[in-house]
Amino acid sequence: MRLPWELLVLQSFMLCLADDYTLHGPIFIQEPSHVMFPLDSEEKKVKLSCEVKGNPKPHIRWKLNGTDVDIGMDFRYSVVEGSLLINNPNKTQDAGMYQCIATNSFGTIVSREAKLQFAYLENFKPRTRSTVSVRQGQGMVLLCGPPAHSGELSYAWIFNEYPSYQDNRRFVSQETGNLYIAKVEKSDVGNYTCVVTNTVTNQKVLGPPTPLILRNDGVMGEYEPKIEVQFPEMVPTAKGTTVKLECFALGNPVPTIIWRRADGKPIATKARRHKSNGILEIPNFQQEDAGLYECVAENSRGKNVAKGQLTFYAQPNWSQKINDIHVAIEENVFWECKANGRPKPTYRWLKNGEPLLTRDRIHIEQGTLNITIVNLSDAGMYQCVAENKHGVIFSSAELSVIAVGPDFSRTLLKRVTLVKVGGEVVIECKPKASPKPVYTWKKGRDVLKENERITISEDGSLRIINVTKSDAGSYTCIATNHFGTASSTGNLVVKDPTKVMVPPSSMDVTVGESIVLPCQVTHDHSLNIVFTWSFNGRLIDFDRDGDHFERVGGQDSAGDLMIRNIQLKHAGKYVCMVQTSVDRLSAAADLIVRGPPGPPEAVTIDEITDTTAQLSWRPGPDNHSPVTMYVIQARTPFSVGWQAVNTVPELIDGKTFTATVVGLNPWVEYEFRTVAANVIGIGEPSRPSEKRRTEEALPEVTPANVSGGGGSKSELVITWETVPEELQNGRGFGYVVAFRPYGKMIWMLTVLASADASRYVFRNESVRPFSPFEVKVGVFNNKGEGPFSPTTVVYSAEEEPTKPPASIFARSLSATDIEVFWASPMEKNRGRIQGYEVKYWRHDDKEENARKIRTIGNQTSTKITNLKGSALYHLAVKAYNSAGTGPSSATVNVTTRKPPPSQPPGNIIWNSSDSKIILNWDQVKALDNESEVKGYKVLYRWSRQSSTSVIETNKTSVELSLPFDEDYIIEIKPFSDGGDGSSSEQIRIPKISTAEKVLELDVVLAAHHWSELKATGLYTLK
Repeated sequence: MRLPWELLVLQSFMLCLADDYTLHGPIFIQEPSHVMFPLDSEEKKVKLSCEVKGNPKPHIRWKLNGTDVDIGMDFRYSVVEGSLLINNPNKTQDAGMYQCIATNSFGTIVSREAKLQFAYLENFKPRTRSTVSVRQGQGMVLLCGPPAHSGELSYAWIFNEYPSYQDNRRFVSQETGNLYIAKVEKSDVGNYTCVVTNTVTNQKVLGPPTPLILRNDGVMGEYEPKIEVQFPEMVPTAKGTTVKLECFALGNPVPTIIWRRADGKPIATKARRHKSNGILEIPNFQQEDAGLYECVAENSRGKNVAKGQLTFYAQPNWSQKINDIHVAIEENVFWECKANGRPKPTYRWLKNGEPLLTRDRIHIEQGTLNITIVNLSDAGMYQCVAENKHGVIFSSAELSVIAVGPDFSRTLLKRVTLVKVGGEVVIECKPKASPKPVYTWKKGRDVLKENERITISEDGSLRIINVTKSDAGSYTCIATNHFGTASSTGNLVVKDPTKVMVPPSSMDVTVGESIVLPCQVTHDHSLNIVFTWSFNGRLIDFDRDGDHFERVGGQDSAGDLMIRNIQLKHAGKYVCMVQTSVDRLSAAADLIVRGPPGPPEAVTIDEITDTTAQLSWRPGPDNHSPVTMYVIQARTPFSVGWQAVNTVPELIDGKTFTATVVGLNPWVEYEFRTVAANVIGIGEPSRPSEKRRTEEALPEVTPANVSGGGGSKSELVITWETVPEELQNGRGFGYVVAFRPYGKMIWMLTVLASADASRYVFRNESVRPFSPFEVKVGVFNNKGEGPFSPTTVVYSAEEEPTKPPASIFARSLSATDIEVFWASPMEKNRGRIQGYEVKYWRHDDKEENARKIRTIGNQTSTKITNLKGSALYHLAVKAYNSAGTGPSSATVNVTTRKPPPSQPPGNIIWNSSDSKIILNWDQVKALDNESEVKGYKVLYRWSRQSSTSVIETNKTSVELSLPFDEDYIIEIKPFSDGGDGSSSEQIRIPKISTAEKVLELDVVLAAHHWSELKATGLYTLK
């Protein structure tokens, strides 16, 4: 017979087993929030939201001001899916604090409290307000006195039926509704009405008007500011909210308002100022915004200060919630919740919605709850409540107490456990049981006793070390507590250990070689074996790194590694790892890779002169092969990449880390790098040194290609190629131009202080045309003068020809071509003649648009082409040389011939016979404006050739003797005095095959035979 509490335990356990994953206590999805309900709302219904999940489905009930809401007694209340609906809400009956309570078989939780308020705004009382009488220049306050209301209000004023605007003289407080006028003026006389708006209901009411008049006993004199609107001495502000501080002063003159912090810190840039500085607004209030703020009102008569402390507060916010706990009976429970807030929150605990206090096994200290020796009565829903004066938050969790006998249904012993001889094995025994069971083990039918090799741990696991073959067999774990006993059996199989027979060995290789690292073992062949390799602690990915690494061997006892085309990066530690289901072992080898040296380091320019640089560097890695030599390279802005340079010593051995670079150009910016080499090869270059400029020196390179000539009258033009910047040797580079008449002793010199100068023109009336001069160009810079170029002869400018050509004559060659002739000038020219320039233009065109062609040397005729037919042209000829052109000849006229016929030959017919082609065509008639046809040109060629043959004829037929074994292309065009006319379309005459030739011969023979037969008269025609 079972005890009642045992039956309860079993029932609880069966409930857990029914659905471990879905049965749980209530959890809030949505908790009620504060509601401000407009009393005049047309909806006439309030909803307080509460949504809960749980399994079984929780029952929802509500409390108002701590008392249960009786749904059955008041038809206005209803609960729909957990939310409370109130029909026709009443501000007297329904206003207050509401709380949602959710309950199922696991326990009860309560929501946060939500306040229901009713927003309304009553009318002002209908009484007349007294007239306010003030002196001009005096400050004044008009009281609003809003009627009874609930909900936030906003205020405005109407002045003489128009909205009263706010400026530095007028201010409406949104705290009191009062209107403040800092200094009354004549324009302020009139009626003032306070307008109050409920921001929740948008209801608006107007107060009775207040008349304002001016007294007639004089004007108010100036006085210092008097602050009438000021914020409280203490302003608590919630984190993240927006705070508004008001400040306004009466005074004459009208005071200005300035805001500042008393601690001297600047007010946050996010702060905004409104209404002529009367309102300071700080959005998203944070801890750093708290402090003492001052409002300073000032005018010419003095100033006044109002102060107030902005304090920071924050509602509680969870930093650590409590979570569900499933605990075995008689064990301990510890929960801790933590919340942030300002002031610091206090904590209290609830169980199933009721306060939980310290007693017996339950200990509560702030946010911690400790329950010792848990029993079934402790199961339920727990809530940690954190609160300060600004808010309350709840965190809920479920405590499940498990009481059950041992059960192996989900945690059976491993059916087969493998272990190697000499190894260690642990067989786990983890039944589900509460409270914790007592464990015993059997091997076969015999109870196991603990010894130096066999131990049973507290959690029931069996541990055997130094395993032997005799340890193989079946093992049973028996678990017992005061709710029952259960057991589970598994088998232990003992295998021979794996041994490495041929391990990888350390090797010394050169870049580019390929090697095999062996890894061969003996093992129990009933077990699967897996080989893996690691390189410097990382597994080798044979798919990704297949270019260099490959598994080789082909046997289940061999896992050799091939490394192909070894690079420097492959140097390091290689580990072969062998694994079976009973053991794991490894063997390692070091691979040393010899290769070209790494880049030298820290290349430094220790000293630099105009042509040398002293360098030093540190050796880089030699990659296991000593450095045999170093090479120095340099780069300048003018070089193409890096160039090797000369050094002292000329050959730098591997133990030398300094050298002098020689043969540098002065005043050029250099950077250097070093390259190391060994017997294996040349390594990567070092990083470049800093950039340094060599010192200045006298220039040494002279300009190239000194020449000249040309120019205008009385000029000597001298030209040269500039010296490249990298050869100028210093700043202030320029040229010295020296010249003298040929055969004279004294040089004339001029200095050009520009490195870009490449031309100098000497002008002097004494310079005779085309006179020889000796010329040389020297160089200089800030360090002094350099050498001159070799002397060369340059001629001065020529004089233009002074005489025109004679005997100009022109004739027309065709419709498009004319030829012009002339004779050299009859009289002697002062300027030499290099050639002639022919100018021609059509009669209808302007002479300034004439075209020109030039001849060279003594040529005294030329052909002009691409002209228009039947057109009158004018021509003139001038002699020219390098100085220009001479006077023009007399103008001659010539008319081009009529254009050739535009009509091509038509109706072309061809016949072939006896290797001949006979062509016939229609005669071409020239038009009135065209040249008469003088004959025809027949152009023919093989289709495979580009060269064309031409036959001329004055008939309209031609006979061509051509072989028949080729295709021919034939064209026909007329010609005339105006040139060749339009050509016919191309005619293609195909080659004649052998069969066609035989047929032609048969036809000829048949015709001959017929004529003979006809002569005899022995024939009859039917």
